Amino acid sequence: MKKNIIIFLITLIIESGLTFLIASLLSIRFIEIMFFAGAAFSAFTIWFSSSGGAMTKFIDSQTSARTGLITEREDFKLQPNYAVFASILFLIIGLIFFILLLTKVIPPA
Repeated sequence: MKKNIIIFLITLIIESGLTFLIASLLSIRFIEIMFFAGAAFSAFTIWFSSSGGAMTKFIDSQTSARTGLITEREDFKLQPNYAVFASILFLIIGLIFFILLLTKVIPPA
C-alpha cells in the first residue's frame, strides 16, 4: 500500500516538474499548459501500461507474414495502475484550470 502511494506521488512530481520545465522553456504559465501536458502524460502512461491494441496487432501481423505462423491476436486490455491514476488526476486538475482560464476566472497574464 505504501509503495503504491509513493509511485503515485513520484508520478505527480515528475509530471509537474516536466510541465514546469516546458512552461519555462516556452515562457508561458504552468497552468496554461497543464491540461495539454496532462493529456500527453495520460496517453503515454495508458499506452505503456496496457496490453494488446493496434501496435501489438501490427507486430503480430508482421511476424505472421515473415514466419508463416499465425499467432493468436490479443485484444486491447487496459491495466490501470497508480501511475495511470496519477496522470489522469493531473489531467483533471489541468482541465479545471484550463476551464477557469477560458472563463476568465483566473485572469490572463
